[in-house]
Amino acid sequence: MLIPHDQLEPDTLTRLIEDFVSRDGTDNGDDTPQETRVLRVRQALSKGQAVIFFDLESQQCQLVPKHAVPKEFFD
Repeated sequence: MLIPHDQLEPDTLTRLIEDFVSRDGTDNGDDTPQETRVLRVRQALSKGQAVIFFDLESQQCQLVPKHAVPKEFFD
């Protein structure tokens, strides 16, 4: 299920993004400050390049590139 980012409480969205950008393996040796990475994710969500996907089976919410989500979720 897709969760529209603009329907989340601002604090909830911020925590979700901060969790995403601070996970092990997400920086790939990149020294970019966390604030910049958070801004990049916000921009990707706003531009529709990334989406918030809630997996009903695992009960987990993920930030993913739009192209990684099966097309049937956009119908």
